[in-house]
Amino acid sequence: MQDPFEKFTEWFEEAHKNEDMAEAMSVATVDAHGRPSVRMVLLKDHGPDGFTFYTNLLSRKGGEIINNSNMAFCFHWKSLARQVRIEGQVSPVSNEEADAYFSSRPKDSQIGTWASKQSQPMEGRFEFEAQILKYTTKFGLGTVPRPDFWSGFRLSPRRIEFWQDRRFRLHDRNVYMLNDSGEWDTETLYP
Repeated sequence: MQDPFEKFTEWFEEAHKNEDMAEAMSVATVDAHGRPSVRMVLLKDHGPDGFTFYTNLLSRKGGEIINNSNMAFCFHWKSLARQVRIEGQVSPVSNEEADAYFSSRPKDSQIGTWASKQSQPMEGRFEFEAQILKYTTKFGLGTVPRPDFWSGFRLSPRRIEFWQDRRFRLHDRNVYMLNDSGEWDTETLYP
């Protein structure tokens, strides 16, 4: 079978031609009591070293990741009738990587990062807008630095499953599992 990273790249590139947000993925974490939580985030980089996304470290998601680094991602590309499920462990990206990505974001997104107390209760929209005004004024026309509470994570996969819809529920399910030698074992699963 093909290398799972090469296969993901092929599918991802094809999805970009057919989907509005091919980089959107559901991300599953668990809280301290083992209760799952899932939300959508955007994939920002991928390759043999893993799958990278960025977030507010003080958010619910950030806290859950810090307490349990095991995560699962799922891409669903409806127009292609495909899904990719990825499971593994995340680790923080370097400060240099986080700084580089943060500086590439639009300035309004950078300011929004400073202004949002992600996942915290908000009394009203005006409170958020006041924070945006505060940081717009603070940073003015200058460079917006990356806040300490915002960074990225890279998932190193131990399992990647590719699912392709077929007629009559004869779907293809191919799984790649990382073995103790660092090689990928493969299986085909019943749909």
